[in-house]
Amino acid sequence: MGNKNGVLLASGGLDSTTLAYWLLAQGIDFIPLFINYGQHCAETEFETLRKVMPVNKTEEIESIDIQSVYKKSKSKFIKAADLWKDEISADDLYIPYRNLLLLTIGATFARNIGYSYVYSAFINSNHAKEIDCSNEFFEKMDGLLSDYGSVKISMPFRYKSKYEVAKLGIELDAPIGTTFSCQASAIIPCGACPNCVDRLEAIRQIEQEH
Repeated sequence: MGNKNGVLLASGGLDSTTLAYWLLAQGIDFIPLFINYGQHCAETEFETLRKVMPVNKTEEIESIDIQSVYKKSKSKFIKAADLWKDEISADDLYIPYRNLLLLTIGATFARNIGYSYVYSAFINSNHAKEIDCSNEFFEKMDGLLSDYGSVKISMPFRYKSKYEVAKLGIELDAPIGTTFSCQASAIIPCGACPNCVDRLEAIRQIEQEH
């Protein structure tokens, strides 16, 4: 099937961390790519990423800074809310075209280093609000990048739930317990945002099985 080595969009979260260990288990080499698009938790994400990546990949992490593109955004994922005072809904965390940017940048980076794949850990989540998070969008994006740049998007977990990914992470000995996925807090997981809710529920289900 040819060489499937590529670039992994990595954030230090449960999904992308599990995907890193899955890729290695499949014999697929990759460069971890962290993108700072202005998310208030960027520093925490990057520090976590360095801790949770497989040891042989820590020094290979690449980082790209595009945070100025969202400098006027009112999203609570960009400008952190006061969790003691503010009520936050999923809509408050919405960031327009985020996935489009991440995939395009990942594909551009991959093309420049001679790789033909961008690996993304998007999963099947009911909380996704982005308009660029549908199967139709991903299929069109993959076709566009393949036709005009020879880079393919690969999402091995696209139809998996958070529970299924977390369970796989444990099977692969990925350090999912130390990952960071919070959207509302920049330092300590809030436990209430969509990402935290999905993560905690997945871990709770796994604990109930043991």
